[in-house]
Amino acid sequence: MSKQNKQIKKKMSLFSAVMLALSSIIGSGWLFGSWEASKVAGPAAIISWVVGAIVIGAIAFNYIELGTMFPESGGMSKYAQYSHGSLLGFIASWANWVSLVTLLPIEAVAAVQYMSSWPWKWASWTHGFVQNGTITNLGLLVVFLFILIFTLLNYWSVDLLTKFTEMTSAFKIIVPLLTIILLLASGFHGSNFTGANTGGMGGFFPYGTAPIFAATTVSGIIFSYNAFQTIINIGSEIENPKKNIGRGIIIALVISIIIYVMLQFTFVGVIDPDTLAKVGWHGIQFNSPFADLALLLNIHWLVILLYLDAFVSPFGTGVSFVASTSRTLAAMTENGHMPKFLGKINKKWGTPRIAMIVNWIISCIMVSIFRNWAVLASVISTSTLIAYLTGPVTLASLRKYAPEFKRPVKINLAKIMAPLAFVLASLAIYWAMWPTTIQVIIVILIGFPFYFFYEFKGGWEDSIKKLKGSAWMLFYLIFISGISYIGSTPFNGKNIIPYPLDFVVIIIASLGFFYWAVKSYQKTKNFDNAKELNDTVDEDM
Repeated sequence: MSKQNKQIKKKMSLFSAVMLALSSIIGSGWLFGSWEASKVAGPAAIISWVVGAIVIGAIAFNYIELGTMFPESGGMSKYAQYSHGSLLGFIASWANWVSLVTLLPIEAVAAVQYMSSWPWKWASWTHGFVQNGTITNLGLLVVFLFILIFTLLNYWSVDLLTKFTEMTSAFKIIVPLLTIILLLASGFHGSNFTGANTGGMGGFFPYGTAPIFAATTVSGIIFSYNAFQTIINIGSEIENPKKNIGRGIIIALVISIIIYVMLQFTFVGVIDPDTLAKVGWHGIQFNSPFADLALLLNIHWLVILLYLDAFVSPFGTGVSFVASTSRTLAAMTENGHMPKFLGKINKKWGTPRIAMIVNWIISCIMVSIFRNWAVLASVISTSTLIAYLTGPVTLASLRKYAPEFKRPVKINLAKIMAPLAFVLASLAIYWAMWPTTIQVIIVILIGFPFYFFYEFKGGWEDSIKKLKGSAWMLFYLIFISGISYIGSTPFNGKNIIPYPLDFVVIIIASLGFFYWAVKSYQKTKNFDNAKELNDTVDEDM
């Protein structure tokens, strides 16, 4: 009984779950996202944050039902295989894992980049960490060390993770709010939103409407909101998952949306109009965006606070995502297509330690190849969205083919929300621009040898059925790559299909792929595992 009580104590409360999600969401995105989005869309970047919130909100809405149906660690890596077999499950989980294992280095890169611009003489040794927005070899060693620290803070139990995230989350919310208030009070220029007194910079839409959508993916906006999945992936570790999974996601997203929109409003409003008239939004260059603004406005104590937060925010997110990334990799072993030792849980601490170590190594390799914050953000966003495509499909498929499943939370208007989320995710993938789309798809295809090796070892059992369940995804990846290449100029395409006709084509095609995907439902042995897990759910909890 005492052992059982000990396990119960390890469960996260709603407050802890929200703090964990916020600690993940408010990371390096707030330090760089507003600046990156302004360079792409100007003042209209404010709309980009709203669009990004709508995309992620629609996707998250679907996962609330799935998360309560299957409250388990690493859940988002398993749902697709429940409804369509292990091949689709592998594609979804691999894509999701690629995004997560890339997120660890991006947070470390953010901290190191802010370090590289420390203005004090005693800190001159940090100035060689970054050159032209790219991490140097010296900076890379510091990034490796930071990722190792992220990992070690998760290495010893859920309790340590919970205490760390609760402490950092409060700080991570307070500092952005202080930044908004102090910068707005020190120098706000309403003319920046209209183009008046700034050299006629095109008003609110200096580069047209298309960059609003491009900024949503390429500027790290989708990446910034993405961390809602932290709550899904630790579903089995949350108290009263029936209520708290959905509540945690909604509360965390609402708080983060308000903060991010206000940060963008602040960034646009405090830029010096004279500077803007000379270089335009495309030409605004900062090493540490908000800290540089505070320096220009002579708010020196805020500068110190921002440099401190440049450690706390990325560290909080990095630490939180070590938990999600390790559970995602561990969960991938359960479909029989990854080495079993990766899924081993340490009995004393309850953490997948081997998966954590492997993730640290892969993260170091990823950042050695991609040493730029914006590039890493694009890779994360695109791979995540590809994984997210399967959530609405699984939801609609189980509604149709497994109506008997327990659904502690049954979302309203699922027949509308599921295809809507699929379409929005497809558009956001397109917004990542060519050639990012094809590059990420190639990274996803790199995982296929693992899948086929274990299929070979298993005697190709039900391989045809698994292929039928995932054929729609394979053709979808070909389609989205092709439309990205021949799409409109604002999204780096050949302009064979101009803007906004490209959006119309994607919407119509995506709906076709969605309904094809739902009809591709396959009942495999993974479905039996899903049924067994779902039977343990208490609908009256």
